[in-house]
Amino acid sequence: MKGLLRRLLSLVLVVLPVGAGAHPHVFVATGLRLVAEEGRITGIEVAWQYDELYSLLVLEDMNLDQDYDGVLSEGELARLDGFDMNWIEGFEGDLYLEQGGAPLELGPPEPRGTAFEEGRIVTRHYRAVEAEAGPVVVRAYDPTFYTAYDLGLGIDVPEGCSVSVRKVDFDATKRALLAELAEIPEDGTVPFPEVGAKFADTVEVTCDAPS
Repeated sequence: MKGLLRRLLSLVLVVLPVGAGAHPHVFVATGLRLVAEEGRITGIEVAWQYDELYSLLVLEDMNLDQDYDGVLSEGELARLDGFDMNWIEGFEGDLYLEQGGAPLELGPPEPRGTAFEEGRIVTRHYRAVEAEAGPVVVRAYDPTFYTAYDLGLGIDVPEGCSVSVRKVDFDATKRALLAELAEIPEDGTVPFPEVGAKFADTVEVTCDAPS
């Protein structure tokens, strides 16, 4: 079983293209807008722009844009709004924040609207954050790597805050993971590894303390 798992993962990693458009099944361009008060991060608004193919599949599944003109009516947008907000228990929203190496708790998603632009569904939601003063690390990823996220919609921070982004080295990460897979014995059983975090960019936001 381990040998089969190793071969399957190796095949996936070898055939994945390199670049911002690389994705296993669903590609989501992500935008982050941080909210801060008195030098502390208090919330984050997340924008998800789904790739054209997935957007088309959603519209077809919901019987929207039946005239195929690429424009949704107000009624259709109302039906579409919130389609990705029905989170199952335990789903973290594919968004992970840390401070001082410890995970930060995020509030439930608050929908902020849905649009359909240039063939792509764009949704926004807000989540409250409980953080102390000091740097906060943000990463957007699907642990299973079924969905690939990038930061294509940009990062917005309030005045008095700075942001740095450490881009993942896709090739180096892929090589390292393949080396790890090579160490798996041929016999025995192992669960399918969650590799999404390895391919996530790392965002660090620091806000000035109030004077």
